[in-house]
Amino acid sequence: MSTAPFVAPPALPPRPSMLSRLAAEQATGALQCGPGTLYLVGGRVVHAESPAAPGLEVLLTAGGRVPQAVWDEALERAGVPDHVPGRLVKEGFLSVGQAEVWWLTALFDAAFFVLAPHNRPTRFQHGFVREGGGHPRSVAAERVLRETRRRRQLLDTRWPGPDIADAPVVRRPAAGLRVPARLEAVLDLADGTRTPGTIARELGRPAFHVLLEVRRLAVAGLLVPRLSHPPPGGCPGGAPRTAGPPEPPDVALLRRVRDALEARL
Repeated sequence: MSTAPFVAPPALPPRPSMLSRLAAEQATGALQCGPGTLYLVGGRVVHAESPAAPGLEVLLTAGGRVPQAVWDEALERAGVPDHVPGRLVKEGFLSVGQAEVWWLTALFDAAFFVLAPHNRPTRFQHGFVREGGGHPRSVAAERVLRETRRRRQLLDTRWPGPDIADAPVVRRPAAGLRVPARLEAVLDLADGTRTPGTIARELGRPAFHVLLEVRRLAVAGLLVPRLSHPPPGGCPGGAPRTAGPPEPPDVALLRRVRDALEARL
């Protein structure tokens, strides 16, 4: 007796995200997703904030692009934080293009952490408008989602180990090994007490960029996460442990990794 070949049922289309649905509804309000919030006006994202990511002020001032005093004076004249970039352009501290790039950088950086997978409840406050928000700019919600997915995929290809976004990182000794100055600045702050987010704030860099650099350095064996709990099969009796002084890495291998990193950065 012949039997018809098995044909798998067609795959269901992916369920649209809450942000996609709110964009379709042209909703205005605050979308609270885990550690942060996205603010929407007419279904478009006008602001994103997360404790995991430095805001625009930190990126410009701690990063050495605008003196803190200049930012404070511009804020006093502008009245609301969203209008500060416009004041900085008007007063000649930033070009129009620079202001736009840094605003987008801060927004995408925070949105990445707001939209990261988490187990905390998500809710939307219809009609809520952020205090002090002038909303002179906006970004399509789907563009924010695409960029977030792209960044997540990029991170996942750089580090095969456990998530180290929230773990303090510590530098490993590598005698004679040199890395680009941008990565050396990260290593200088990797003292076992600072997380990638803390390092990002001190350097005035986007948290996502620093997290990517931390993962590259971890793969190269130049730093390790300082673990507060042992991995499965770790210390007998479940006693906590932290990363102690590791064995010196293979210098020849690290030099090859350095050359590869310098060629790509």
